[in-house]
Amino acid sequence: MKRSILDDGFQAYLTKDATLVGDAGIPLLMDLKNTQIPNGMIPFGKARTCSNHRQYVHFYSHDKTFSAVLTSTTKYLDLLKQYDGVISPDCSILVNQARCLQQTNTYMNRAVGFYLQKQGIPVIPNVRWGDETTFDFCFLGIPQNSIVCISTHGCLRTKRLREIFKAGLPVMLDVLNPTTVLVHGFMPDDVFGDYLDRSRFVRYASEFEQTHSEGGDEDGARI
Repeated sequence: MKRSILDDGFQAYLTKDATLVGDAGIPLLMDLKNTQIPNGMIPFGKARTCSNHRQYVHFYSHDKTFSAVLTSTTKYLDLLKQYDGVISPDCSILVNQARCLQQTNTYMNRAVGFYLQKQGIPVIPNVRWGDETTFDFCFLGIPQNSIVCISTHGCLRTKRLREIFKAGLPVMLDVLNPTTVLVHGFMPDDVFGDYLDRSRFVRYASEFEQTHSEGGDEDGARI
């Protein structure tokens, strides 16, 4: 009989030796100091064809574009090891999504990140939150006083989504006290302006910006 991808206990090898925290049992990432502020970011979908490996690979795209990384992580180790590091997977936390699915997506974010850390790959935690009902678990598993990454791409397109993102930003800063916040996408002043003295913020243009701005836009940090 053909094996299911769930036969090993939902990719149990990903979290071997991990500490699970909170009622949701979220894997705790290791507090490693081998990360750096990226020279640039490259979407996972372009990682195979990009010649510039002095970047961090990110997963800020539709979940289906990187689902195989969640279910067959070992197959992508050689590819990811070519790069400076990885931003942990951006598994969606949607408004009105079942809480169990929101927790599962938070779990997979940290589980893959933890496994990649164990393989020697520098990992910067991606932080993803939903509305206030997610705040008790969505920040679990991320060490305090570290570099974290967030994305505004798709999170500001409606008034409600903008309110949700803005409500979670100060909570994330309070809980994690990050030394640096990497921002993938736009950083509008009405969302970020009140918090710029709370941490160092470094912005990276999204793929949408680069392909829709006049003449394109270069990868790289904007402080």
